[in-house]
Amino acid sequence: MTDLEKGITQNGTGFDGTEWNILGQAYFPKSICDSSFAFETNSKPGDFVPVHVHATQDEFILVQEGELDLKLDGVWSKAYPGDVVRMPRGVPHGYFNKSDKPCRALFWVSPMGKLKDLFDQLHNLSDPEEAARISAQHDVDFLPPEAND
Repeated sequence: MTDLEKGITQNGTGFDGTEWNILGQAYFPKSICDSSFAFETNSKPGDFVPVHVHATQDEFILVQEGELDLKLDGVWSKAYPGDVVRMPRGVPHGYFNKSDKPCRALFWVSPMGKLKDLFDQLHNLSDPEEAARISAQHDVDFLPPEAND
């Protein structure tokens, strides 16, 4: 059982100094406990996470800087600073930085499930097919590439 630890995770840092490189994007864990898991992403222009499904978690995004293009349940939309994106469990979703500027966003899932363990395993992995295989073992299933069109 992982309980929520009190304290502050400072801007530009990860909980306990952790930073992950997830397929070229910088991820910083912000809060870790069984009931929820929060992490910051820093996406360069062109970065994206393909359409996928969390069968056991609700996921949220708070865009802090920049903008994200989202494909949520087959529909394209944009999220801007201050917007919160809600992605219920079982609903296919992906995010894409199609702009010419970086994007910083706070993501969180509830419950944490296996996501932190997944990020630990994906850190510095460069093979997208291997990342998809490992993700499936952690309750995150990627859809075929055409789902990203």
